[in-house]
Amino acid sequence: MLTADSPLAAQAEWLAQYRYALRLSEQGTVVSVGDGIAWISGLPSARMDEIVQLEDGSSALVFHLARNRIGAILLRQTERLTAGTSAFLTGRRLSIGVGDELLGRVIDPLGAPLDDGGPLNPHAHRLLDVRSPPIIARDFVEQPMYTGNKIIDTLIPVGKGQRQLIIGDNGTGKSALAVDAVINQRGKNVYCVYVLIGQKRSAVVNTIETLRRAGALDYTTLVVAEATAMPGLKYLAPFAGCAVADAWTWQGRDTLIVYDDLTTHARSYRELSLLLRRPPGREAYPGDIFYLHARLLERSTRLSAKHGGGSMAALPIIETEQGEISSYIPTNLISITDGQIYLDHDLFARGFLPAIDVTRSVSRIGGNAQHPNIKKEAGRMKLDYLQFLELEVFTRFGSRLEASMEARIRRGQTLREMLKQDLLNPLSIEFQMAWLVAYNEGLFDNVEPGKVKQRLASLQQQVEHARVSIEEARDQWKSLVHAWLSEAEASSDEQAA
Repeated sequence: MLTADSPLAAQAEWLAQYRYALRLSEQGTVVSVGDGIAWISGLPSARMDEIVQLEDGSSALVFHLARNRIGAILLRQTERLTAGTSAFLTGRRLSIGVGDELLGRVIDPLGAPLDDGGPLNPHAHRLLDVRSPPIIARDFVEQPMYTGNKIIDTLIPVGKGQRQLIIGDNGTGKSALAVDAVINQRGKNVYCVYVLIGQKRSAVVNTIETLRRAGALDYTTLVVAEATAMPGLKYLAPFAGCAVADAWTWQGRDTLIVYDDLTTHARSYRELSLLLRRPPGREAYPGDIFYLHARLLERSTRLSAKHGGGSMAALPIIETEQGEISSYIPTNLISITDGQIYLDHDLFARGFLPAIDVTRSVSRIGGNAQHPNIKKEAGRMKLDYLQFLELEVFTRFGSRLEASMEARIRRGQTLREMLKQDLLNPLSIEFQMAWLVAYNEGLFDNVEPGKVKQRLASLQQQVEHARVSIEEARDQWKSLVHAWLSEAEASSDEQAA
């Protein structure tokens, strides 16, 4: 007896629907293969981004159209793939499975699982490369996307649907900042996608374990193309992650996607383009490298209520060399995104962590999404900090300063200690409001720099215990902060006695 799901039943159904007819098909031949690409002749009807199936079981993606042959990037390659292998057009474009089944999973850019969670059976698929939403489908960025970082949430705010670039030299904490932002979305009904492009396996495992320990895998999908992966998979990785987040966005959900990092992605695209003999441009990158990243990042937006009201915030990461932000790829990404968070190597070496340079960082539209109470308090604090950075330059000359200037410098040094934050320690927005009010009220002016961290920890405990809302008026916050710090000071005196 044949069951409905048995292979024999499927074959019988196919035979029942089969009709005799004239069918035309094209059969090509692999001319050469190597370095992740294949040159194929005999497929005159091939289209860009069409999947080509090879006789040995390999598959490729049409990437370049020449007069007598096509250039394809290999997606899967077997050991039996050689010149002379037959190739066939499929008429399909590359897509990936999407949906809630991907939460907590680690997949490659083709949607295959890389973890031990078993096979994936998504109910829907989405094309990797699609057009970005039209202007009429977009809405203004008006809701905050809290990262849990003191400097970002107060001075460089990010909104839902915003594209905020994280830029800096290698080893300055860019990835740690992005991981903190993902961890901080726990309990906020935000789905996250973390794309790892060309990373070492040790770095990939460390990122996965960090998210697992923090309980962030429940709402996160990781798309991984390791350093040993073929160039084609590294090129497709950000588009695959964007397609996964795109599906949730059009369902009306808020999403956050991290591209770690687009420097490696650009290099992979350059490698493929040079192998396929495309004309090189500046720094040997192809002329359409700007368009490549623009069409990727333009898909991050906030949709209007008519189209579901979902949003996709993007945190692309880009690497600089010796702090040079005017090189080709960084300038491209700066012009595409809505602001940048610049991490400075000198600040990192001096122990100011996270090493965010406030003078070079900006958020062009995040201020519109910032809560009015936070925005008002942060404005006063930022002015003090920038003035302190200017005054601090004069102290290097050893000149004698007026008492008022010395007081402002001491206040700025205290603020610098307050802005420091431990790794993997995202903070609530209520605590952000509390420490801003405490600083603006001068409650930390007489605190020694070495005791600032301890006093902030006491304030954080009080805020979490009280569960006060950020909507409270400033007078209410002022009285609460005064009471909390007085209680913490009294407790400290008792312990000292």
